[in-house]
Amino acid sequence: MADEAQYTRIDEALKHWRQGDCVLGEHWFLLRLNPQLPLSEAAEIAAAQSLDTAEDKVRGLMVATQTCDLVRQCAHRPFVEVCPLVAVADSVLKEIEKARRPNYAFVPGIAKHNLVADLDRVMTVEKAVVAEWERMEGCSDDHEARRLALSLARKRERVAFPDDFVEFTATLQKRIRSKHGKGSDEGRALRVLREIRVRAAPSWDAESVELLFLFIRNEDAPDFENRTWPAHLEAWLKYIPESGRFTSVLGVILTLDDLTARDYIESDPFDLDYLSQSHH
Repeated sequence: MADEAQYTRIDEALKHWRQGDCVLGEHWFLLRLNPQLPLSEAAEIAAAQSLDTAEDKVRGLMVATQTCDLVRQCAHRPFVEVCPLVAVADSVLKEIEKARRPNYAFVPGIAKHNLVADLDRVMTVEKAVVAEWERMEGCSDDHEARRLALSLARKRERVAFPDDFVEFTATLQKRIRSKHGKGSDEGRALRVLREIRVRAAPSWDAESVELLFLFIRNEDAPDFENRTWPAHLEAWLKYIPESGRFTSVLGVILTLDDLTARDYIESDPFDLDYLSQSHH
């Protein structure tokens, strides 16, 4: 067991760490597997050696634990959650920065290395391990820290949409995906959307459902897009006409300043990446 002096040293080291901070270099991510049914490359290598745990070499790790828990005394709160860092292409990095791939988190402090946090994998380490790491700042201000925290929360809070809704929106999903990276007016409009949310009334399980799609744009959207938003909205809604139990489909373009608290808490994020994966 550590003595008081060692506890103090660890607490002093962790006092400077914040959620989103990273360590770079050669690190290892530990996972448990079924040797009879390995599902990943690291698991296959371990299973070949009849092991039920594997260590996957990664480029670094990001701290996912909330800052308030990081700075608590290690004698009482000894654990820290970390996610592995993975390298992505420039185009993918931009999508993750715009929160279009919810299984990853954009970390501003390491973006220049084209690294992001893989939120599908989480490992627990003790604070004594983190105390030995060289800290790299993940977020430089409250705005960046807040955006990262939202990414972490969104990963856990995403709604499991009904199968018929996933099928109902398949054409719209395909349209958005195909146009998002284009240089057209529509492509540029999609790229300045901050988020798409959908509200179901009276509930997702009702026999008859009224849908309201909230296309939330960035406040600093270019003028040409501001002028053409009504046309974009009309075009997108044509891909989701009333059908089956979805008896009413409406949409609105708005900014965060326009969004009411009720609209936000009673709606769910329309995560295209998650929808397409769940459908398969």
